[in-house]
Amino acid sequence: VKQSTRVAVIPSECTRNQDDPMKSNHLYPLICLLAGALLGPHTVAGEAQRHATATFAGGCFWCMEPPFDAVDGVISTTSGYIGGHRKDPTYKEVSRGGTGHAEAIQVVFDPEKIGYADLLDIFWRNIDPTDASGQFCDKGDMYRSGIFFHDEQQQQLAESSKRALIELKPFDGDIVTTVTRATEFYPAEEYHQDYYLKNPVRYKFYRYGCGRDKRLEELWGSAE
Repeated sequence: VKQSTRVAVIPSECTRNQDDPMKSNHLYPLICLLAGALLGPHTVAGEAQRHATATFAGGCFWCMEPPFDAVDGVISTTSGYIGGHRKDPTYKEVSRGGTGHAEAIQVVFDPEKIGYADLLDIFWRNIDPTDASGQFCDKGDMYRSGIFFHDEQQQQLAESSKRALIELKPFDGDIVTTVTRATEFYPAEEYHQDYYLKNPVRYKFYRYGCGRDKRLEELWGSAE
């Protein structure tokens, strides 16, 4: 039988890798403080944590895979559809609208190497949270931005991070990104998976033409 241990109220994301440059950004300390206050003591298994899943919608799923794939601790990313009412939707159906789904990515990660708060920071810095009509050049409800939580801890961390962003007001415009419970996630067709690796020239042309990086720099500053 697994033995459980009561642990401190501060989430592990806040104490791991303190020299990580990501920890020095203006959102991270507030996320940790708010999350710690909300979570309280929690129970974890005595052995190493299993792999965990995070789901984010940030417009075109091609563009959301690379920033997560580049991070140590992320095991895989999968492009797909979430938040709709039709079973097994196709790309054409979602693109036409009416299914209720958003393009999204599902991230499988090792919580011992990277925390959910870290993933939230990556997510925010790769979207325009003020765009209520879609993301960048892609417009429509299927390109809306959103955080889809899988458990209570993810919900509290996600809501804390959004609240911190609203309070800091680092740019003009209301924060319209939603935080909702994850429903069934449908992987997209195989040709969409790792699109940036399979079709690097077409991917870069699309990304540049969509103005994604230009807008992200306006919002968040240079990635360097």
